[in-house]
Amino acid sequence: MNLNNAQVAVAGAGVAGRLLACRLLDAGARVSLVDENPASDARSCSFAAAGMLSPLAEIEQGELTIAEFGRRSLTLWPQWLAWWGFEHCFRQRGSLVLAHGADRVELERFSGQLRRRLGQRADCLRTCAAAELEPDLAGFEHALFLPEEGQIDTHAVMAHLLEYFIDSGGQWRPATAVDEVEARQLSIAGARENFDWVFDCRGLGARQSIPQLRGVRGELLWLCAPEVDISRPVRLMHPRYRIYLVPRSDGVYLLGATEIESESMRSVSVRSALELLSAAYTLNSGFGEAEILDFVVQCRPTTRDHLPYLHTEPGLTRINGLYRHGFLLAPAMVERALANFANQPRDVTGNLDPTRIGAAACPGLHQ
Repeated sequence: MNLNNAQVAVAGAGVAGRLLACRLLDAGARVSLVDENPASDARSCSFAAAGMLSPLAEIEQGELTIAEFGRRSLTLWPQWLAWWGFEHCFRQRGSLVLAHGADRVELERFSGQLRRRLGQRADCLRTCAAAELEPDLAGFEHALFLPEEGQIDTHAVMAHLLEYFIDSGGQWRPATAVDEVEARQLSIAGARENFDWVFDCRGLGARQSIPQLRGVRGELLWLCAPEVDISRPVRLMHPRYRIYLVPRSDGVYLLGATEIESESMRSVSVRSALELLSAAYTLNSGFGEAEILDFVVQCRPTTRDHLPYLHTEPGLTRINGLYRHGFLLAPAMVERALANFANQPRDVTGNLDPTRIGAAACPGLHQ
């Protein structure tokens, strides 16, 4: 299908929806971006993301699809952001994986599994004292450096994408609830609107169409700690789950846990707050004087096996199940969805797995 002047709708304005809408505009389509939240609202999962781009860490967990798509996204992010003029939102200086002495066996297990999965590429990994790269982590004698990993300023990217979309002539329709998404149609407030193609990126809002979706809770703490100077994302091994720290500018840090098996949207518990804050303090005592700026709770959409979901049929594409990997997966998923759209293949439905990742659809994944 030729995108030039095609009338296209994108339902859902998370990171995948915004990236997709901007790419469609660049290809010459007339695009409507529809979202249930008001323009000033930031309740989608994309605003609750820390912005770690960590495909190497996913190799250790056996999620080959995540790692492959993540590696592709690490190529696409700087290219696309430079094209749109906000490349400053992306950094790729690697990340550190740490463990306290009592949990060192977890770090050794992580390192061993990662090296086995990487094979010959494992030469790029380096075991070091954390202070070699981050002096403010001097208390950690052993660390694993993952040089390919990066980070992205999620809030800035979300704002810039929407601004670019509007300035480029896209139709932005906030506070507009979509009742149903079908091939070439959106149902809004009981009325059906027709398009040449529809993309469904609504996350958990698409549960009626994708029954296998479920939510997994994530908690994110925003801290301002001007006494601390850490420049790379840090992953800390923990007895119950992995804790991560992502630096932003002006002494701001995002602190969270990778996953909590719950769909609850209630406020953060005392136990969770204590665990996260205690973990930050053990990284650097300067966090003891940090100001708590915000505590964010969100449920991320995922499938039963945590693999991303892509469905293509004439007139309709669904992208979903990005889980805790929204910013890591979104560019590669958008590229794949647009390739399916352009090539008009037979209907493809379900979760993605490595056997269905084609180099023609996503060049660079198997280099």
